Amino acid sequence: MKGLRHIAVIMDGNGRWAAAHRKARISGHRAGADALDRMMHYCRDEGVEFLTVYAFSTENWKRSKLEVSGLMKLLSSYIDKKKEELKANKVRFRVIGRRQDLSNSIQKKIAALEEYTKDGDFTLVVALSYGARDEILRAAKAFARDAITSGGKNLEALKEDDFAKYLDTSDIPDPDLIIRTSGELRLSNFLLWQAAYAEFYFTDTLWPDFDREQFDKAIESFSHRERRLGARLK
Repeated sequence: MKGLRHIAVIMDGNGRWAAAHRKARISGHRAGADALDRMMHYCRDEGVEFLTVYAFSTENWKRSKLEVSGLMKLLSSYIDKKKEELKANKVRFRVIGRRQDLSNSIQKKIAALEEYTKDGDFTLVVALSYGARDEILRAAKAFARDAITSGGKNLEALKEDDFAKYLDTSDIPDPDLIIRTSGELRLSNFLLWQAAYAEFYFTDTLWPDFDREQFDKAIESFSHRERRLGARLK
């Protein structure tokens, strides 16, 4: 669809899905990973070039040790199992967030997969140990360090595009559409800077149940909205 290059998703509802099906919470996260696979296919069918998903926030570290451990094992397993499939389907894998919070083994797997899939023509961006306020703060600190190094020459000349180069998403266009599942109506510290001109679509559907019908509804909603000249469509 014209004007729809990048979709971002807050994948909410895995725990509630598991509870509704009388399964362990990790089963809900596994079902959520399956929904992500489907979502990539939907996006490619629609000509979308970038898909960013909120997989694990900085606040998620506060969850039970059992759940966090299960999520990290699921992430590691996903990388191992999907490596060749992503490469074959020309999917470029990218991670944003505080990857230093992750174990060394997962960090190495992420870096290896990013390198292995760097030539893909469709980009899957996974937000891990990510918080938008943290991202903006890290960017501000990095810019300040560079400004000090240059004797403050860059400070007064700073523009939005200059600052955006310090964000985790410096090589990724801003999202055109942000989808949130499970009925919540908030951003939850996700892409606060990048969402400035995004359209939003909220649905009560739990993320593991997000299917082609729900995707089509989101696309239809987007197609009926007027994209104003101020929107940062890159």
